[in-house]
Amino acid sequence: MILSTTPATLAPGGGTLLVLVTVVLYLLATVPAQPLRRFSAAALVGGWLLHGLLLLIDIAGIGLPEPGARLGFAPVLSMTVWLVIAVYSIESRLVPLPAVRQWLALAGLVAMLVVAAYPGELRPITSQLAPLHFTLGVAAYALFGAAVLHGLMLDAAERRMRGGPQGAPRALPAVGRALGMPLLQLERLTFRFVEVGFAVLTATLLLGIATTVQWRWTDHKAVFSLMAWAVFAALLIGRRLRGWRGRKATRWLYVGALLLLLAYVGSRFVLEVLLGRSPA
Repeated sequence: MILSTTPATLAPGGGTLLVLVTVVLYLLATVPAQPLRRFSAAALVGGWLLHGLLLLIDIAGIGLPEPGARLGFAPVLSMTVWLVIAVYSIESRLVPLPAVRQWLALAGLVAMLVVAAYPGELRPITSQLAPLHFTLGVAAYALFGAAVLHGLMLDAAERRMRGGPQGAPRALPAVGRALGMPLLQLERLTFRFVEVGFAVLTATLLLGIATTVQWRWTDHKAVFSLMAWAVFAALLIGRRLRGWRGRKATRWLYVGALLLLLAYVGSRFVLEVLLGRSPA
């Protein structure tokens, strides 16, 4: 959120104040102290709500002189983190995961600071389907981000099982309870996010090909997106036909997510930060 060009719909200094309050709330949500658990949970919700308001104002271009969206690696990363926190907020109604809350609050805090430093630029809407293409793309980022989060919890469970004393029973239910939900349920949920994310990513690519005036297969964004799509497709096929589970499956998930991250956020980071150029 660029502080010097806050839309006129906000009072002078109001944009800066909103950003500061959001950062403080996310910071409070990272506090691990047990007596403050309810307070930190409320702080995360408050930070998430203000974060969403700032996204609406900034990325949607509310108050700016022409229709468009503020794009760049930081706004897209910020929106992705916001959506992942939204997924967690829904899940936490059923299964409390305080350790995950602290990490997500830290991610929200970092996202706010990064987007304040690199706010992106206003890009005009060139097609009626462009907003849908952008929305689907960010949704795919968020769904795979949620899958990665759950994959990390799966790997943590496996490490706990392997790290137990010799001869001790390695009960999956006990490990699952330590994480906040049954382990098999966590695994199903992880790959449900992968399946839905894969469907959304497929729709995003098809829409991009259909609406782009000159689709270039050699464009770095297209190359990384298609590589990520192929990795996720291989993961789902391997899981269905060969029963891939555990670390083998999560490694494929991490590789696909990394490639997808490089497709837009990574390429824009190189252009905007390392090269100091405005993306075309």
